[in-house]
Amino acid sequence: MPKRILEGLVVSDKGDKTVVVKVERTILHPLLKKTVRRSKRYHAHDEANAYKAGEIARIVECAPKSKLKTWEVLPKASA
Repeated sequence: MPKRILEGLVVSDKGDKTVVVKVERTILHPLLKKTVRRSKRYHAHDEANAYKAGEIARIVECAPKSKLKTWEVLPKASA
């Protein structure tokens, strides 16, 4: 089974080698048939401390690295 890749906004980079990424999804409400935004925060491993708050990051599933971290960031795309 392929690993999931999500994209979101880095909301915190205070931890050493850790970033918190907020991923927003849009779903259709089952009763009202209206588009609703849902968000979730993921703790991700950032080995190089490359990402800062406010940047867009892509994260991929990995084996658990700590109690909260089961995701790691993909390297930044070169311009």
